[in-house]
Amino acid sequence: MIRKYQPQDLEHIMKIWLETNLAAHGFIPAEYWNEQYEAVKEALPQANILIYEEEGTVLGFLGLQDSYIAGLFVEKASRSRGIGRLLLEAAKSGRQELTLHAYAENTGAVRFYEREGFQTVAFEKEETTGREGVLMRWTREEEKNSL
Repeated sequence: MIRKYQPQDLEHIMKIWLETNLAAHGFIPAEYWNEQYEAVKEALPQANILIYEEEGTVLGFLGLQDSYIAGLFVEKASRSRGIGRLLLEAAKSGRQELTLHAYAENTGAVRFYEREGFQTVAFEKEETTGREGVLMRWTREEEKNSL
């Protein structure tokens, strides 16, 4: 089930955030994610967060800032079950466009977003990590035209 964020979700989604970033971004030192932890914990409640839960357990979440997807995270044991797709579908609902950044080296994420109708718009070097990022965009109109 997808629902809106509640303050009691924060500790659990931060655990998912950290574990997912460490696993998916082995090309970035773990210290980077640990250093970002408190700032992300403070910023997350300001975003529009969609939570995926089953039987009262949070398994994933998606953070939105207007039409920008700040992150999509699914706990390791629950990946490849369609949870990310469901969260994306909920984010697309009522929107004409979504954008996001992914690390170019995170090829699994880039392929996932491409399968979900996102297109690469630009490649940009991320300032904080020095890694190449991919700016991706989904538009409702492009999705209609591809069907």
